[in-house]
Amino acid sequence: MVRLPLTPTDVERGQRLGALLREARGERSMLDIALDAGLSPETLRKIESGRVATPAFSTIAAIAEVLDLSLDEVWATISPTPAGDRLRERLVS
Repeated sequence: MVRLPLTPTDVERGQRLGALLREARGERSMLDIALDAGLSPETLRKIESGRVATPAFSTIAAIAEVLDLSLDEVWATISPTPAGDRLRERLVS
């Protein structure tokens, strides 16, 4: 399978996703969250660091469920839209 190069928007979205997941994880260990989501800790580490900018939907859904995040909240936070910007501001403050 040939993967297309990531666009700057993809990279930025991946960085926002990683930041959201790190923040939502808080003090919980990466190992516990990864295992509860059915992932390897290495996969979660790569997503949180932005190295995997476009993880599969099922992967995001599994992590979001473990972190008690709604998929709507995840999308609004990572999408490059004015609505996403407003939600990010609310979550950070």
